[in-house]
Amino acid sequence: MIRASLAALALSCSIAAVSVAAQDDNDPWLWLEDIEGAKALGWVKMENAAADKLLLNRPGFEADRKRARQILDDDRQIAMPDAVMGDTITNVWRDAANPRGLWRQSPLDAWLAGKPEWTTLIDVDALGKTEKQSWVWHGADCLAPEYTRCLVSLSPGGTDSDIVREWDRTTKSFVEDGFTVPQAKSSVTWENADTLLVATDYGEGSMTASGYPRIVKRWKRGTPLSAAETVAEGEAEDVGMSVFAAMDGDTRWPVISRAKTFYTTDYKIPNIDRSRYISTIIPDTADFRDVLGGQAIIFLNKDYAGIGAGSLVSLSLADMSADRKVAIVKVMEPTKAQAIESVSASDNILWVKALDDVEGKLFALRRDAATGTWSRKEVPLATNATVQIAGTVGKRDLVLATAETMLTPPTLYAVGESGAPQSVQSLPATFDAKGMQVEKRFATSKDGTQVPYFLVREKGSTGRVPALVHAYGGFRAAQTPGYLTGQPYRAGPLGLFWVEDGNAYVLAGIRGGGEYGPGWHQAALREKRQNSFDDLHAVAEDIVKTGVSAKGRIAISGRSNGGVLVGAAMTQRPDLYGAVISGSPLKDMRRYNKMLAGASWVAEYGDPDNPADWAFMSKYSPYQNVRKGVKYPPIFLYLSTKDDRVHPGHARKFAARLQEYGNSVYYHEYLEGGHSVGADHAEDAVRAAMLHGFLQRELVEKPQPK
Repeated sequence: MIRASLAALALSCSIAAVSVAAQDDNDPWLWLEDIEGAKALGWVKMENAAADKLLLNRPGFEADRKRARQILDDDRQIAMPDAVMGDTITNVWRDAANPRGLWRQSPLDAWLAGKPEWTTLIDVDALGKTEKQSWVWHGADCLAPEYTRCLVSLSPGGTDSDIVREWDRTTKSFVEDGFTVPQAKSSVTWENADTLLVATDYGEGSMTASGYPRIVKRWKRGTPLSAAETVAEGEAEDVGMSVFAAMDGDTRWPVISRAKTFYTTDYKIPNIDRSRYISTIIPDTADFRDVLGGQAIIFLNKDYAGIGAGSLVSLSLADMSADRKVAIVKVMEPTKAQAIESVSASDNILWVKALDDVEGKLFALRRDAATGTWSRKEVPLATNATVQIAGTVGKRDLVLATAETMLTPPTLYAVGESGAPQSVQSLPATFDAKGMQVEKRFATSKDGTQVPYFLVREKGSTGRVPALVHAYGGFRAAQTPGYLTGQPYRAGPLGLFWVEDGNAYVLAGIRGGGEYGPGWHQAALREKRQNSFDDLHAVAEDIVKTGVSAKGRIAISGRSNGGVLVGAAMTQRPDLYGAVISGSPLKDMRRYNKMLAGASWVAEYGDPDNPADWAFMSKYSPYQNVRKGVKYPPIFLYLSTKDDRVHPGHARKFAARLQEYGNSVYYHEYLEGGHSVGADHAEDAVRAAMLHGFLQRELVEKPQPK
């Protein structure tokens, strides 16, 4: 019986493999994967023009665009902390006059008092003009504790790959003959003032199949990068190698991480005399979060040493570096309703932001040096709000954190362990929320799981109205409700425009994300992916059942991984949805692992080249599940030609296949912007206005089914 079953399985897998190969060979739209090919770009220009014709001249478009731009460029925005460097704070500021941004600094005390005294360090727009490059800011890593030398990362056009250059904060200029790492998907950190750890493209064989660095080298000042010494190597099948450093007081701990898969990582730290990097006992399924008081703070994605998944533990850095026995100490274990989302250390306190039924809570944790045990207290900040840690002020043991709701603009606070939070800056209200209300609800999914969602609509609304449902459902990323001008993700104030029209906006926390910790994510991994689609269907059906909206009047929105989500949802339930928004999306799950960074996500989705995996992936892969003779809801696909993470071919081919079968497609591919699409607020504003026009055309103005 067993042998017969195995033989049948082998035969079915063989047939599946042949079918898959034939499918690739017979794909008439494969040529659209040629990113910069003349034929493919000609198709893109034609599709862009068609969408522009439908939307750019619509009544209300220009008013939407101007208002969106005004909101995004508002100079009343919060000057969020980029980094606290001793008694100085830095910030990256973008507005109408500085679309690519100003990297600037202020004395910390002036900033905390709400009266910052800004000095510009780098004007990214001016630098781009001088150097004739379309620079997009990717960040700066300044070497503590002096913070005079910085590694500045700049991307041409917004791609994930960038150039890293050494910069002097005292002279406000790039260092002549300083460290420069050529454009690549690099990971770079300071080992000390004259030495870098560099993971980058060193030439043939130095990158993984996922397109990330495979080799880490130690590069000494005054020598060419080609002479750097190899200190760690991964395998070609790995996702990639990266480097970072954490400060424990004035002690710098460089760390080398080898991502074997998207969810398994080996960590190396310096040995006791700092001559080499050695392996640690950190489980490969865990995440290195921070350091405090000689302890590495580790987040557990799976049970470890009798401590539950989703918890924090601490491990002695000194013991690990000396290769001694290491005590595993529980720091914090959340309740079933909670999920630890972010962690940041000041000099003596570990600050933890947790979700509690998808609402934010802030905790301060201290370690007793004598016993090694940890105590914690909740620090009140805001009720029923989304909380985000923005940074810490180390020596003062303050955490910088924001609190906001969908209808209450964010406020940035400086928070101590005790005493009232100090408001640093609040964003003034950008819309009148008096006539709106937010409700947190739960929908029951197909298997009985309770799925949280937030609903925004007019107060007293009783009739069925068009609805927009935004979701993600993957990679442990929780969807938490933010101020309505920023919802849904990367579409600016679209959510606000939609609710002001009298419609409903929904943010759904479906499985695959991190809303309830590792188990919530693992419930939609690989062969369990259908759970996330079922959760989205359940939320949509719940707003129908409760009289909020109606079948055919619901739009769904998803970006990146959310592109798989909404693509699968529209092909599975075309009767339920009336419109779809899909940004920077994955669509062809048969070939995703061969396209740009796709190979790095096999742990999330499965390997389509493995017939057993393709057996479950083929059931939902959006591109393969578009059928002739089925009427699908109209879709708006937006993306960037310069996206070097998710291949533009996904959206292009999906659009072409839908059109081939007679379906309505709106398509807009930006030439710049990378995976985030918009290179600046001007493009973001155009997109918000176009998407608003799309939803009005398809859900409001067209006759709807009764």
